[in-house]
Amino acid sequence: MREWEQYEHTADVGIRGYGETLEEAFEAVALALFDVMVDVRKVEPRECRDVEIEEEDLEALLYSFLEELLVLHDVKGLVFGDVKVKIGRAENGYRLTARACGEPLSEKHGPKEEVKAITYHEMEIKQLPDGRWMAQLVPDI
Repeated sequence: MREWEQYEHTADVGIRGYGETLEEAFEAVALALFDVMVDVRKVEPRECRDVEIEEEDLEALLYSFLEELLVLHDVKGLVFGDVKVKIGRAENGYRLTARACGEPLSEKHGPKEEVKAITYHEMEIKQLPDGRWMAQLVPDI
C-alpha cells in the first residue's frame, strides 16, 4: 500500500513515500511531490503521460523520474494524482517505465507551494526492517 508524508526541514519541506515494493515507494514519493503543490485527492485522471528513464543507480532514477514529472507540470500545466511505476534492471543500471495520470492545474486542486526543482538533498532509498520500501528527498521550493 502506497503512503506518503511531508517532514519538516529547515528551509523547505521533505517528502517521503512508502510502499510494499520499490515501485510503490517511487509512486508514493511522486504523489508526495504533487501533494506539496496541490491537494492530490482532488486530481482526476483525465490525461495520462508515459515516462521512460534509464539511470545507473536508484538515486539517479528517482531524481530523473521526479524531474520528468515536474517538467510535465511546468511545460504542460499538469498535476498528477495517480502514478504507476515499473522498475527493472537495464544493461547499465535500472530502467523505469511509468504512467502518470492527472489533469491541468486549476483552482479546484487547492494550489499550495510551487516546487522549483528536484534535488538530491537528503535523498534516500531503502528497504525498512518491516520489509517495506521508503524513498525520500527535499525538493527545492
